Amino acid sequence: MPPLSSPAAVPAPHPLAWRRAVAIILGAALVAVAAQVSIPLPGTPVPLTLQPLAVLLVGALLGPARGAASLILYLGLGALGLPVFTPYGLPGLARLLGPTGGYLLAYPVAAFAVGRLAGDGKRWGRLALGLVAGLALIHLGGLAQLLILTGSAASAVRLGTVPFLLGDLLKLCIAILILRPTVSPLRARL
Repeated sequence: MPPLSSPAAVPAPHPLAWRRAVAIILGAALVAVAAQVSIPLPGTPVPLTLQPLAVLLVGALLGPARGAASLILYLGLGALGLPVFTPYGLPGLARLLGPTGGYLLAYPVAAFAVGRLAGDGKRWGRLALGLVAGLALIHLGGLAQLLILTGSAASAVRLGTVPFLLGDLLKLCIAILILRPTVSPLRARL
C-alpha cells in the first residue's frame, strides 16, 4: 500500500491529443490568414477572400469533427473581437449579424461536410463532391443571411453568388491540386 502522502499520478496527455489540438488551432489560423486576403468588390457588401478555400482545405485535411471544431474556434475568436475576420466590416459579434455573417456561420458545417464526403482524398470524384458540397453550403449560408437583410432572393444571388462564381471555380481547382496528395497522409497522422 503506497503512503498516504504520495501525490497521485497524473497521466500525461497523449501525444496524439496534442497533435489534434495543434491541428485545430492551425486550421483556425489558416482561415484567419486567408481572411486577410480580401478585396472589396463594387456593388456587393461581400468581399472576395481566400476564406472559402481555407475552409475547404481545413475540412478535408482535418476531417469532419476536427475541421468543424477548427472553424467553431475561428468563429469564437472573431466573435470575441480578435482580428481574424476580413479587415472590412463590423468587428466582433456584429460581423456575424451583417451581410457576411451567413457565410461565416456556414463554415463549420461546410468543413464538416467536406471532411465527411472527401474521405481520404484518393478518389477524385469523392474529393470533388466534398469540395463542391462545402462551397454550396457556404453559399447557402451567405444567401440566407443576404435574403434576410435584403428581402429579395434575386438581390441575394446578385450580391452574394454571381460575383464569386469564377473565383470559386478557381478555388475548387486549387483545392483539388493541394488536397489530392496531402489528405490521406495527414489524416493518417491525426
